[in-house]
Amino acid sequence: MTKLIVGTRKGLFVLEGEPGEPFEVATRAFPGETVDYALRDTRSGRILATTTSPIYGPKVWYTDDAAGEWEQAEGVALPEGGDAALQRLWVIAPGEAEGTLYAGGDPGVLFESRDGGASWELNRGLWEEPSRDRWQPGGGGLCLHSIVTWPGDPDRLAVAISAAGVWLSEDGGASWRTGNEGLAPRYLPEDTPPDEIGLCVHRIHRAPARPERMFMQFHGGVYRSDDAGQTWTDIGAGLPSDFGFPLALDPGDPDSAYVIPLTADVDRVTPDSRVRVYETRDAGVSWTARGDGLPQEHAYLTILREAFDWGGEGEGLELYFGATSGDLFGSGDAGATWSAAATRLPPVLSVAATA
Repeated sequence: MTKLIVGTRKGLFVLEGEPGEPFEVATRAFPGETVDYALRDTRSGRILATTTSPIYGPKVWYTDDAAGEWEQAEGVALPEGGDAALQRLWVIAPGEAEGTLYAGGDPGVLFESRDGGASWELNRGLWEEPSRDRWQPGGGGLCLHSIVTWPGDPDRLAVAISAAGVWLSEDGGASWRTGNEGLAPRYLPEDTPPDEIGLCVHRIHRAPARPERMFMQFHGGVYRSDDAGQTWTDIGAGLPSDFGFPLALDPGDPDSAYVIPLTADVDRVTPDSRVRVYETRDAGVSWTARGDGLPQEHAYLTILREAFDWGGEGEGLELYFGATSGDLFGSGDAGATWSAAATRLPPVLSVAATA
């Protein structure tokens, strides 16, 4: 049985089911609240969620039972006395060291936990990066939304910020450098100075079987890196649009990636009013549309960056994505066929699949 932990505009939902069949709502938590992101840490079984309240601001919560009591984590705050305010927490990601977790948010901040998410502290290396005063927010704010570890090496870390690009660390986050060579921001004027930071990365993932390979969905572009994020090659040719937010991988195949294109930044719905997931199995040389079982007529869906996840690998790869329409779709055969896992949920902000 697969469990889907789904963050929505109106609470957190835990759904249970089998690939290819409708899922049942097993638990709902934080009713009426915006749950930006939630996941289960498979190492401990603990479930963590981020919420954003218009009154109390962003918080991190944790529990061992989604239907039980939730505890509020400590330390999720910016230094006192400054002008910046914590706006939102976009994502949580397990680290490579035991008990380590990372959380990313707006304004371009990274938090670290060493106790499984009960307490957090600000990553000072990124917070005090000298170029920070030139960072510019994307349409959703100055959001650190992607946190990518290196399998087996807790010192190597990559993060992506909209719109401050990719940042790489080889010392556990003590210091950072950019990894943006090859990115072409077509939305910026041609005479923009090369040191101007305005690179609107939408999502990055690392191929676990070949860690130096990474894939990126950009604000107008799909890219691949073969040198751990230092340089990038455009692989968007063959897609109906290279604008989009979500990105998924097959962990067993470093040549694989899945994207869900949207028409354009000014029309953020699925192209041609059809819902299609595009798959590459040759590292972006070619793309294949996968839409069997997905709405193919008058379907104007928007899928956000954290709302696409996977479980397993190879022929048994399970893929799941949710839309702001409240529809949730799943595939149990690596994207060859799809079916509705749930309908009429609140707008879906994040999806995390777990056994």
